[in-house]
Amino acid sequence: MSDQIIHDVQNKVLRDNDHENFNIETSQYISPQFMDQLKQQRSNSLGQTEGEYMSVARVPVAVHEQWLREGFDMMQEPAHAIVARLKQQNLDGFLTTNKKV
Repeated sequence: MSDQIIHDVQNKVLRDNDHENFNIETSQYISPQFMDQLKQQRSNSLGQTEGEYMSVARVPVAVHEQWLREGFDMMQEPAHAIVARLKQQNLDGFLTTNKKV
């Protein structure tokens, strides 16, 4: 598709058969290379010593915006809540660590 590993969020207006109703479709391309990088980082995480900060996940903007619409602001939530939500929604491919958070 493209050499970029992750694209900006794209919004597309989809009109119904009338002129009053429409839907907004949100999409974001995430390359297999990006997902492979996360998988590698996750598998190497147990052998790393963490400093003051630890990478827990790399959540795409499209997912973060969906969560905001659902009332979950990951910028205000603790790391363990973000990890739990990713796992609950089968989005654990975005996790960057296998360590307990």
